[in-house]
Amino acid sequence: MYLKRFAVLVAGALLALPAFAQYQDGTQAAGEGKVVLTLEDALKIALSENTSVKVADMEIERQKYAQKGSYSALLPQVSASGMYSYALKKQKVYFGSDKTDDKEGGSSSGGGMAGMMAGLMEPIMYYIMDLYESTGTPFVPYVPKPSEDTGSSSEPIEMGRSHSVNFGINAQMPLVNLQLWESLRLTGDQVELAVEQARESRLGTVASVKQAFYAILFAREAYNVYNSVYENAVENFRLTEMRYNAQKTSELDLTRAKSNVAAAIPNLYNAESSVELALWQLKAVMGVDLDLDVDVAGTLGDYAEEMFRDIHEAEDASLDGNSQLRQLAQQAEMLSKQIRMQQYAYLPTLALSFSYSFLTQSDIFKLSQWKWFPSSTLGLSLSIPIFSGGQRYHAIKQTRVQADELELQRVNAERQLRIGIRQSLNTMETAMKTYDASKEALASAEKAYDIAVKSYQLGKSTLTDLNNTELVLTQSRLAVSQAVYNFVIAKAGLEQTLGYDFNEN
Repeated sequence: MYLKRFAVLVAGALLALPAFAQYQDGTQAAGEGKVVLTLEDALKIALSENTSVKVADMEIERQKYAQKGSYSALLPQVSASGMYSYALKKQKVYFGSDKTDDKEGGSSSGGGMAGMMAGLMEPIMYYIMDLYESTGTPFVPYVPKPSEDTGSSSEPIEMGRSHSVNFGINAQMPLVNLQLWESLRLTGDQVELAVEQARESRLGTVASVKQAFYAILFAREAYNVYNSVYENAVENFRLTEMRYNAQKTSELDLTRAKSNVAAAIPNLYNAESSVELALWQLKAVMGVDLDLDVDVAGTLGDYAEEMFRDIHEAEDASLDGNSQLRQLAQQAEMLSKQIRMQQYAYLPTLALSFSYSFLTQSDIFKLSQWKWFPSSTLGLSLSIPIFSGGQRYHAIKQTRVQADELELQRVNAERQLRIGIRQSLNTMETAMKTYDASKEALASAEKAYDIAVKSYQLGKSTLTDLNNTELVLTQSRLAVSQAVYNFVIAKAGLEQTLGYDFNEN
């Protein structure tokens, strides 16, 4: 048989399990090289190996680095600078005026700097002349002669040196900046938002692992049912063949019995394939190698007792633990702080600055002969915003509209979550009722099938009657498993909606 060959292949598979060394204490081997996992084991592995969980944890770490980097704005910002320049053509300046008017030994006057200085010196000159006259000594003022080449009262003078080197250190630190301080609080909220997003990822991973785990148990229950159908078909074919050889039944019954065996094989293969696919899905959700040989422990019947616990208290359960609503609340708080930060842009800012530099100039490019002159400054910088064309005003309006949009999204999200809770509770209640009815139907179907088998063996009923009772029995078995499966799947979704953590009851 194919199933026997498959069991031999699975039992003989030897796979290395280095990645599960830390989990082997909580597992038990079912055959050499195979690891049997409970639901708790699968959850522990998924919460440490799942890719989405790892990415969420890395995002928290990234946001923490961003927060630490933002606090550097409070510390002095120190920078060093240096510059070398060579004067291709030096700057020239003039002293005196272009025109000179002599008036009977008087002083010359003109425009520019020279005229201004002459005006300032004129009272002093009159005072000196009075002193000379009181002593009897004539005063003869000196009048410079105009230049023969240019006709001006002075020649241009070159300023500076050919080589100029300047280097120094600058430091600046904010003293009063409310907008900066509020932005730092925003970075802390971003870290909290990343933590909540990581929690949402964990809740989703837990729900996915539970669903995959329950799918394996349900697929295995279906496999057991179809395997029982196949074994019954084989046994009925054997009995029918014996009766046919004894000429106690017709060839039609023999053909029907053979057809039942053939019809049971595809269902058995499909159920077998469903188990393998469900195991692959569980391994993918856990984040382990798909070639790893694993199995799960337990049956759906182990979770049947959970169906009879009081679930009505969940109707009024608080949504405080829901990750989606938590994130929306954190985003609303961040927008509130962003509005305050934008309002603080209207306030003045005060900063402290310090600079220390060295300067040298020389016409000779010899470092040993250069003379360095240090200079330093310490100052306060006050910035008062006056007018920005309405930019700050409209930025605040835009953020307030965004906050209103977020509030509408929160109300709608809470409404949808309430509907989801109601759907989960209805599914769980329906599953409980279906389970009770299916258990009663299963008991009757098993009794009817036993009677039909004995009657068929005694020749008091036909193979058709036996097939009909077996079909009812198969449907009853599947209905019981389906009811438990629907209940645990709805419960896993409800726990995710309410935000129950893995370590919470």
